[in-house]
Amino acid sequence: MERGGTLHRRQLLKIATIMAGSALVPGAAIAALRVPYPPQRSLRFYNLHTGESLAATYCENGRYVEGALRDINYIMRDFRANEIKPIDPRLLDLLYSLNRRLYTQQPFHLISGYRSAATNAMLASRSEGVSRHSLHIEGKAADIRVPGRRLAEVWRAAIDLGSGGVGFYPRSDFVHVDVGRVRYW
Repeated sequence: MERGGTLHRRQLLKIATIMAGSALVPGAAIAALRVPYPPQRSLRFYNLHTGESLAATYCENGRYVEGALRDINYIMRDFRANEIKPIDPRLLDLLYSLNRRLYTQQPFHLISGYRSAATNAMLASRSEGVSRHSLHIEGKAADIRVPGRRLAEVWRAAIDLGSGGVGFYPRSDFVHVDVGRVRYW
């Protein structure tokens, strides 16, 4: 700096470079941070086929709650065969994230959770929309709708999560979500 408080061009460029660099670092650091889940995660379900309802806190302090997982496995069972299979906790976390993205506490209306291989084969024989190798058989998929939210809104929000497969079935009035590879239809 010269006497009298004026800056030379080089000094100005140096200061501008430092300021620009420091402005970018916090933004990059913030973008790299993952927003943690809250210490407690809960879901609500209403099974359209059985009329059963469930509100369950399935994760507390970063640990899945066994009793709540059992209750969720039950409400998401294959009601046709009365078979229960463990639901992948990643699917529960996806549903939890979907509820947050939709800013709702409404229960998921469950059309289909786990399906036995026999039930899936029967449904696939009746509809082209049912995959013969469905992730429902593995407890990694759910067909849902959310009261108070348009189906297209639920579909778009699920796509925005980028967490697995998302299917849009407006004629059947549900959205399919799964924790398989990311894909949309």
